[in-house]
Amino acid sequence: MSKPLLIAKNTEFDLNLLPDWANRHGCITGATGTGKTVTLQTLAQAFSGIGVPVFMADVKGDLSGMAKAGSATSKMQQRLQALQVDEPKWQACPVTFWDVFGKQGHPVRATVSDLGPLLLGRMLNLNETQGGVLQLAFKIADDHGLLLLDTKDLRAMLQYLAENASEFQTEYGNISAASVGAIQRSLLTISEQGGEQFFGEPMLNLDDMMQTDGDGRGFVNILAADQLLQSPRLYSTFLLWMLSELYEHLPEVGDVDQPKMVFFFDEAHLLFDEAPKVLLQKIEQVVRLIRSKGVGVYFVTQNPLDIPDTVLGQLGNRVQHALRAYTPRDQKAVQAAAETFRPNPKLDTAAVIAELGVGEALISFLDDKGRPNIVQRALIVPPSSQIGAITADERQQVMQTSIVAGVYEKHIDRESAYEKLTGRVAAHAATADKEDSLQPGSRAEPAAADTNGWGNAPSAPSAASAPSAQSKPTFSAGRAAQLAQQQESGGGVGDTLKSVFGNLLGGGGLRRKDNVVETMIKSTVRTMGSQVGREIIRGVLGSILKK
Repeated sequence: MSKPLLIAKNTEFDLNLLPDWANRHGCITGATGTGKTVTLQTLAQAFSGIGVPVFMADVKGDLSGMAKAGSATSKMQQRLQALQVDEPKWQACPVTFWDVFGKQGHPVRATVSDLGPLLLGRMLNLNETQGGVLQLAFKIADDHGLLLLDTKDLRAMLQYLAENASEFQTEYGNISAASVGAIQRSLLTISEQGGEQFFGEPMLNLDDMMQTDGDGRGFVNILAADQLLQSPRLYSTFLLWMLSELYEHLPEVGDVDQPKMVFFFDEAHLLFDEAPKVLLQKIEQVVRLIRSKGVGVYFVTQNPLDIPDTVLGQLGNRVQHALRAYTPRDQKAVQAAAETFRPNPKLDTAAVIAELGVGEALISFLDDKGRPNIVQRALIVPPSSQIGAITADERQQVMQTSIVAGVYEKHIDRESAYEKLTGRVAAHAATADKEDSLQPGSRAEPAAADTNGWGNAPSAPSAASAPSAQSKPTFSAGRAAQLAQQQESGGGVGDTLKSVFGNLLGGGGLRRKDNVVETMIKSTVRTMGSQVGREIIRGVLGSILKK
């Protein structure tokens, strides 16, 4: 059993977080400037010290200091004296920096297919009708073996559906051109906000985040979110996607001595703002069920009222910094926060919340039987890493020596829906031009049967699944010429796999950079089910939806 983690202290008690109850989740709340970031850093460093990997979003840039050892500044010495503790052994944490935009960390990507229509609809702010059309786009792509990897794949698929809506109406239902146009506009907006960099391959392999260093300390994965936060829906959807990936990726472990990973969700109110009911239900399922995978989720926000009651009730470890009661809503929040704690006869909890100083908090962790402790007023213990940001040069040095350096930097654009659809368009356009050039009375020679019209290898289709030659939808001639001109070059997945396995069999040795291709293979295997008649199950917690 791991030793208790000292998080805060007062004149009577050491307030310890018990690692075997850390996957019962928690929250850190308080007004701006009350010390939430330092509390977050203290918790993260404590988890890292016992070998638990941590993920957190750095919305202000302050958390990068965890990559550098702290020092005994005058303020730090004052805090240590107030706590009556010895000066700690100053040390940095093992840190990996990540960034959707690839500037302040290693790139983070996901495929459109893996994100799924529910989360993507949330990101695009679609209404119910538009979300239904997006669901159809994913369904039709699955049925015809078309991989949706990046935004150009989805745009090509939506264009195809709009131009051939009547052909799909009987089997799949109505596809409104107006809804397709609205999705395309929202997709363009998200692409300009960073979606173009986020969607694609190689996709993030969560195993790369769940690492420990040579001393057995867990890596602290820090996502640079200062720019990402300017696109709130992209930010919240990305973090929720990561949670769902963790749920599907990790095996059931039940109760463990310490978490397999701890996930800090900063600016948590963005996750719940304007979220539809179905999404809120899935978030509640995430929080309730991911505990059994050994993952602890900690929400960080200003006001506890930002978190729905169904979620707040599952957060057993609580750190409450000061709340300012300037408005009636603030006073209501103070009272609500006070009522959620187990009462302490020596404290007027509601009054104390409003008078807490910086770095001071009301704390209630779970005891050794999983029960909330009586709330205590205490000072947060400072971390042994640097408080505040490191320099850009220091960040680059950490990135260059990272265990994933060079793995995600090179973008991969393999054959997917865009290449197949545009290739099919080009073939039809070439056939049409050839027929137009023939003299009257002559016959056109049949085209080489190297594909089945969808860009796949020819096969013997069943009557139930394969579209007939008369009913198979086609692009218009004008659109065919336009898309053919826009077609980008991209190697087929067969050539890529052949190259990968050829290198392995050739005895060239395994290198860390091969993880890029391993990630691509993982994505290929994940989507291969649709090509053999097994529909891809996606969305928030695909395993739950599958049931």
